[in-house]
Amino acid sequence: MQEYIRNFSIIAHIDHGKSTLADRLIQECGAVTQREMVSQIMDTMDIEKERGITIKAQSVRLEYTYNAKTYILNLIDTPGHVDFSYEVSRSLSSCEGALLVVDASQGVEAQTIANVYIALDNNLEIIPVINKIDLPAADAPKVKDEIESTIGLDCTNALEVSAKSGVGIRELLESIITRIPPPSGDENAPTKALIYDSWFDNYLGALALVRLKDGNLCVGQEILIMSSGKRYEVLGLYYPHPVQKIATQKIACGEIGIVSLGLKSLTELAVGDTITDSKQPTKEPIEGFKPAKPFVFAGLYPIQTDRFEDLRDALNKLKLNDSALQFEPETSIALGFGFRVGFLGLLHMEVVKERLEREFDLQLIATAPTVIYEVYGTDGSLTLVQNPSQLPEVQKIASIKEPYVRAHIITPSEYLGNIITLLSNKRGVQEKMEYLTPERVMLEYALPSNEIVMDFYDKLKSCTKGYASFDYEPIEYREGKLVKLDVRVAGDVVDALSIIVDTSKAYEKGRALVEAMKELIPRQLFEVAIQASIGNKIIARETIKSMGKNVTAKCYGGDITRKRKLLEKQKEGKKRMKAIGKVELPQEAFLAVLKVD
Repeated sequence: MQEYIRNFSIIAHIDHGKSTLADRLIQECGAVTQREMVSQIMDTMDIEKERGITIKAQSVRLEYTYNAKTYILNLIDTPGHVDFSYEVSRSLSSCEGALLVVDASQGVEAQTIANVYIALDNNLEIIPVINKIDLPAADAPKVKDEIESTIGLDCTNALEVSAKSGVGIRELLESIITRIPPPSGDENAPTKALIYDSWFDNYLGALALVRLKDGNLCVGQEILIMSSGKRYEVLGLYYPHPVQKIATQKIACGEIGIVSLGLKSLTELAVGDTITDSKQPTKEPIEGFKPAKPFVFAGLYPIQTDRFEDLRDALNKLKLNDSALQFEPETSIALGFGFRVGFLGLLHMEVVKERLEREFDLQLIATAPTVIYEVYGTDGSLTLVQNPSQLPEVQKIASIKEPYVRAHIITPSEYLGNIITLLSNKRGVQEKMEYLTPERVMLEYALPSNEIVMDFYDKLKSCTKGYASFDYEPIEYREGKLVKLDVRVAGDVVDALSIIVDTSKAYEKGRALVEAMKELIPRQLFEVAIQASIGNKIIARETIKSMGKNVTAKCYGGDITRKRKLLEKQKEGKKRMKAIGKVELPQEAFLAVLKVD
């Protein structure tokens, strides 16, 4: 049975045609009828289809007849974005082969390289596929040379296809069968299955998508989840299918399948965990398991403050489908009650916020995203800080360490100057620079995470007209000269606007923030001072003039002292109002922090 199974994945940079290629393979194998077929059939969320990105890895079991023998092809789709690289690594460890899809008009990009290295670490058979050969700008020979020089893969047998028109798809399927090895594994050994994805189904509860490395899984079998040591009975087994799951009594060694244990939450079914038989457990779990760790933190607050409980329910429901999501309640003087939420990255944050607003009809304010800092106190203590308001007083801090990432950027050489300027502004340290071709350069930089969580990606795209590609991986913590920058409105610190910045940038950032706030806060009946401060030291100030009322309009004729008396009375009133007046901050004010340069 195992010699007729092929488990493979598709790896590509965003927008190189991965989902379209999956559609063509599904169609060619006849897995869905013409009536059931829709474009991007494996992308189940509306956001995925609108943005053209894969957020949730999907799998599908296909059957294809070659040389009068029927082969089972398990296509394991992977997300392309850097935020989900852990899911990519678990998906690739479930395969024996991978299709490396590269756009014939754009060539090798940063994420292509990152994902290929994960595939090479897992010793996968990689088949280079040049997609979009029907485009006028396509240059397949040049792209093959680029793959050979950049990644070192032999491209003599690279396949040229057009996923849109279906050219070369049959040859690709035959290559998958002839070039990708069948799964190895001992069907008589104790059950050993890798969970490489999990999600929540309204009817069946939490489901795990598994790859059987050894042994078999049967309905009614009692299994053990190795990281938690908990035992459950297998209630149902299914084969993944694009339209509906196919029920089965047994998943054999080397196969891909869905396991239903009747669980109500995903916490037990962590991606990367190992399932084994409870009576005859395997000795060693599958290596490489690590719980998903948030990389970026931001506060989420409902605009209507009475909808705090609705936000809590929405986050709990979303966590059923997204085990990487972490949150805890927090309060802000300016914004009321909300949650501090941990995300895998900026795209993950954007997607979660959009899903909360769409699926649960909420209106939310997100505070500026931050990362985790290591703060060493003068008493030798170590505190992990993810919210600027948790930072101790300046005199109690000995040093602050911030997380760094290694960034890989591939860009046309004409934009090299723009990118180096941007990276040096973001406190980047160059580690490597090499020309892949005379027209394309790869840069490797160490960058503080703090600098990329705001607007780095947008700036990179705008300074290269959208041609640069970017990928990063966390590396270590390094000491930095960091301070907390507060914004005071009418003398009160607005905690939701506080940010942690590098000392060298504190003045210009404070200056830009108060100028932006001056434009956004509406004029009041009294004068409002907006200040940026570090501790008690004010470093920038703007004043919003009060709305004037011409109190002397009704006073005509007579002595000047009559007018003076009215103006003095108005001044007294404004002073009293300033003492008790409250300034309402509009929602745009909180977004200003994200947009300030």
